[in-house]
Amino acid sequence: MKFTINRAAFIKELNNVSRAISSKTTIPILSGLKIVASDAGLLLTGSNADISIETLIRADDPDIGLNIDEPGAIVLTARFFSEIVKRLPEKEMTVTVKDGFQTEITSGAAAFNINGQDANNYPHLPEIDAADSVVLSGAVFRELIGQTVIAVSNQESRPILTGVHFVLADNQFLAVATDSHRLSQRQIALPTPSDATFDVIIPGKSLTELSRMIGDDDADVKMQFSENQVLFLLGDTSFYSRLLEGNYPDTSRLIPKDASTTVEFEAPELLAAVERASLLSHESRNNVVKLTLTPADNQVTIFSNSPDVGNVEEELVPKALDGDDLEISFNPDYMKDALHSFGQSTIRVAFTSALRPFTLVPTEDTSNFIQLITPVRTF
Repeated sequence: MKFTINRAAFIKELNNVSRAISSKTTIPILSGLKIVASDAGLLLTGSNADISIETLIRADDPDIGLNIDEPGAIVLTARFFSEIVKRLPEKEMTVTVKDGFQTEITSGAAAFNINGQDANNYPHLPEIDAADSVVLSGAVFRELIGQTVIAVSNQESRPILTGVHFVLADNQFLAVATDSHRLSQRQIALPTPSDATFDVIIPGKSLTELSRMIGDDDADVKMQFSENQVLFLLGDTSFYSRLLEGNYPDTSRLIPKDASTTVEFEAPELLAAVERASLLSHESRNNVVKLTLTPADNQVTIFSNSPDVGNVEEELVPKALDGDDLEISFNPDYMKDALHSFGQSTIRVAFTSALRPFTLVPTEDTSNFIQLITPVRTF
């Protein structure tokens, strides 16, 4: 195998595929990058136990500067190969595979020789039927991941909660995540009718890596499913993830239908106030911020206290405030994550009592995007 390529273009695709490669793996060959050179171009593959990423660098793309002198395949240790490529001196690089999988990487006056492995020993990627597929705008899907993945659990004691629950039925695409202290739910009507239906749980870590790969030039993301795998197609890149096994809890019953107190804020303004309050709450053992609402006086106060440092109290000016007087405490980090997901929106926060979960929704669409936070008992 022998090819020459523009180094910057190669590094861009190498970085994407490397997201799936881990040096800590029980299958040694998976610590490597698989490269296959053919008339179509270069096919790069990386994989670990959870995700696999495959991307095609097309031979006919004039911006890539790819010349394949001899087709073939090799697996190279990803960590060394990646570091070498990024430090080569010239704009172009040449990779040549010789006898015994010895691989020479040259650029200008620099020449590296590293050991490769037989690509035939690399595990095959799963085959996924394209019958059930869904297409979403790349920007919409990236936003949906960002709004829901914040609520997945990091605790392996309940593995099912480390994923986002995706359901498609009646042309409605629903994504839900919860760690039992907070919940995020986003619903989207598909732009084009689809007969597909599915009910799957995708690991949050997989979705985080996927969202980092969805660029502004990725117009659409196509999802396809098999029994235990999901495939996302982004242009010439395929992103595979395992699915989590089990039944996701029924989260619909957690969302309150009624409210005794509601308040409206510009999300950035409330976020800034919570961030100021959390400067002191983080120094306290219980990390709690208190909100006091007095609708009769149109008054909202945020308070935080650290015995070692001091306290902070701030009067907030709500856009609207209605209902009963209320004093409620919450984890400010959960609140900050929720408020970040609303961007520049005006939000409505609805409370039922000091000890019941409260919800945050954008005022322009109160049914398709909901964040829920469980308060903290402070007495």
